[in-house]
Amino acid sequence: MIRDFKETDIEQIMKIWLNTNIRVHHFIDSSYWINSYPTVEKMLPQATIYVYDSSSQIQGFLGLNGDYIEGIFVDTEYQSKGTGGQLLNYAKERHNKLLLNVYQRNERAVRFYLKEGFVILSEQIEEETKESDLTMVWKHSRLESNPIE
Repeated sequence: MIRDFKETDIEQIMKIWLNTNIRVHHFIDSSYWINSYPTVEKMLPQATIYVYDSSSQIQGFLGLNGDYIEGIFVDTEYQSKGTGGQLLNYAKERHNKLLLNVYQRNERAVRFYLKEGFVILSEQIEEETKESDLTMVWKHSRLESNPIE
């Protein structure tokens, strides 16, 4: 079931956030994520967070800041089982447009977003990590097909 974030979720969510980032971003030193942990933990409750919860076990979550997806994170045990897609669809039902950034070297995520109807708007180098970063957008089909608006 997908539900809104509760403060009591923070420990499970942060564990998923850290483990997922270290695993899927193997091209970035893990110290980057470990050092970012306190800042993310402090800022996370300020975002809109949708949690995929099954029997009080959080399987994944999606964080939004307006129409911007800060990230979709799914526990390793539940990946490739549709959890990320369900979280994304939940956000799509509530937004006409969604934006995100994804590292180009995170090929699995790039393929996922392309399959989900996102298009690449631009590519840039992220300052902190020096990694190529793609900006992607999705628009509800009832809107114009121009992805740049």
